[in-house]
Amino acid sequence: MKIQRLLLRGFLVIGVCFGLCAGLFIYYPTAHAQVQGSAIADAAERTVDSVANISSTRVVKFRQTPLSPFFSDPFFQKFFGYREIPRERRERSLGSGVIVSADGILLTNNHVVEKASEILVTLTDGREFEAEIVGTDPKSDVAVIRLKGKPKNLKPVPLGDSGKLRLGEVVLAIGNPFGLAHTVTMGIVSAKGRADVGIADYEDFIQTDAAINPGNSGGALINLKGELVGINTAIASRTGGYQGIGFAIPSNMARAVMDSLLAHGRVVRGWLGVSIQDVTKEIAKALKLPRTTGVLISDVHEGSPADKAGLDRGDVILEINKEHIESVGKLRNIIATSGSGKVIDMKILREDKERIFRVTLGELPGSSAQGEMIGKGEGVLSGLAVAPVSPAAKEEFNLPQNLDYGVVVTDVQEGSSAGYAGLAPGDVILEVSRTKVKSVGEFRQLYKKSRRNLLLLILRKGGTFFLVLEK
Repeated sequence: MKIQRLLLRGFLVIGVCFGLCAGLFIYYPTAHAQVQGSAIADAAERTVDSVANISSTRVVKFRQTPLSPFFSDPFFQKFFGYREIPRERRERSLGSGVIVSADGILLTNNHVVEKASEILVTLTDGREFEAEIVGTDPKSDVAVIRLKGKPKNLKPVPLGDSGKLRLGEVVLAIGNPFGLAHTVTMGIVSAKGRADVGIADYEDFIQTDAAINPGNSGGALINLKGELVGINTAIASRTGGYQGIGFAIPSNMARAVMDSLLAHGRVVRGWLGVSIQDVTKEIAKALKLPRTTGVLISDVHEGSPADKAGLDRGDVILEINKEHIESVGKLRNIIATSGSGKVIDMKILREDKERIFRVTLGELPGSSAQGEMIGKGEGVLSGLAVAPVSPAAKEEFNLPQNLDYGVVVTDVQEGSSAGYAGLAPGDVILEVSRTKVKSVGEFRQLYKKSRRNLLLLILRKGGTFFLVLEK
């Protein structure tokens, strides 16, 4: 009997334990889901009032050929010339912005407010404010605007450290897709460090599957702490709508650009002064490198910070301040965001030996500031600024390093004849009427010598094409 009682008690204990374990097994996932769901709702509630609707208006000037066939007749052109009527139209765009300070500073995308003549910001409480542009940076697609009228009771969102984001981490996208204000969508960080997407010159995008649609541009990417970790910028889509891949500018990059714009009115980027390329399997084999990691230095500009520090052609950059360098895009971003005057430690592979070089970065030269504006009297090319194809221009506009002739277009005034003709900053004019251009002065002379038809050979994004203009 005693043995039976002991066995019965044992079975009872085992049954109770099993029941408790089963209950915990069922309860824990449910409780965990409830906790996470509460965290998501809390993060959304804390930050939705920090995201505003931005409506911008810009005036686009263009030239229109008269509809009357008489002006196209050579007989009338002989007496009246080729007539084009200047026109203008107003374009409106909708986007989002993120309040980052109590005094009315907002972060958004450059393409949301670029060349805007009017900017209207609407908050979640219905208040509307006119805004002014503090500064823009087309190279990173970041813009900073300021609300007018000394607004009160704003709710700025705290800036988080985007460098601490992990793959699979839950994030929220808040914005105004299709003009639907204060929309919150949820997803995860599906990739980090996306470069060479073709959206901006400096790319280090956070990739997310949180639904981002037209109108989300400039909105907030939030972590579950309610911190801003990214500025929603673009989507990868074949239809123009959400297809599971969105891109956001990391908050660390946006913060650096914002601080520079607020302090200097422009972005001061770091400059190393080297030509670089990724290490492919073929290059690694040819140079007898032990692996394909790092970035290869193909040239060192004379007098540059790299030259002064002792870097040389053939060196492979492995690390900067103990951070691994896997691609050209990552190296450019780190150097640029470090800023002028920053001292960095670079781990270099040279002749099978790793060495540390300490480099003081300079300021990235702005070739567009050195561009020579073609005057108004230059006809179809009025409003055009060009500069020599210098090392600084190659670095700024990502031009081929072996390019040794031509002039680079550094600026095109909106509504100008050059803009109407289709020229854009970053274009390189290689030839004028089948004659190579070797300097800005020679470009002017060749243009003036050309008669009615002007044939330009243009280099754009690695390809060349002819452009025919009438003087």
